[in-house]
Amino acid sequence: METNLPIVLLHGVGLDRSMWEQLSTRLSESSGRTVLALDLPGHGGQPRLEQPVTLAELADDVASRLPGRAHLVGFSLGALVAQHLARFRPELAASLTSVSSVCRRTPQEAASVASRLDNAAADFPGSVEASIERWFPAGSGTDAGTLDGIRSTLLANDQQSYLHAYRVFATADAEIGAELGAIAVPSLAVTGDQDPGSTPEMTRRLGEAIPGARTAVVAGTRHMLPVQRPDELARLITDFIYESNQDSHD
Repeated sequence: METNLPIVLLHGVGLDRSMWEQLSTRLSESSGRTVLALDLPGHGGQPRLEQPVTLAELADDVASRLPGRAHLVGFSLGALVAQHLARFRPELAASLTSVSSVCRRTPQEAASVASRLDNAAADFPGSVEASIERWFPAGSGTDAGTLDGIRSTLLANDQQSYLHAYRVFATADAEIGAELGAIAVPSLAVTGDQDPGSTPEMTRRLGEAIPGARTAVVAGTRHMLPVQRPDELARLITDFIYESNQDSHD
């Protein structure tokens, strides 16, 4: 019997649950489900990270705050956390959607993100501006108020806590990458066609690594897919959850 399980949204490094505001409303309307956005450890209303952490520790913390079994939607770092939960806590994951996710970085890709981590440690405000420019190039059409809100969220981070989280983002794809083949829940990977960090190639890798996973690439956008294309992303997630659960009756 249908129990209408909720959708849980997990944001990216340096952000918080507010990044989902546009998508959350549309997703609730299109799916008819409760949509819950959680802050990752060290972000938003959660205590700062006082020491280095692992992906497993981030996932365990999130697991303790889940409302039970849910459809997991993770963005960037949140996607790695969601993948870890789907692999090691499958009883909590009705489905897995990885939005703008990295996957099994090549040595060149690993070196690039390691350089961004070093830049954040050396010049945190400068690294925030570099992120904004990378995510929202000139002419992206994103309004100034939205950009200012994202910039403010990033700058409000405790720098050391941010670096602890960013280090997980920069390295944990190698850890979870070895486990992707054991994920057994229905899975979708989606990214923007112009995303320079979580590339369409990485989405293809995810689709090949997770058994039966679907993939989608959204035209005309970069990394911040939930902010730039909330209507299209809500439709993709809603259709995926509906179609993948026709037989399982979640």
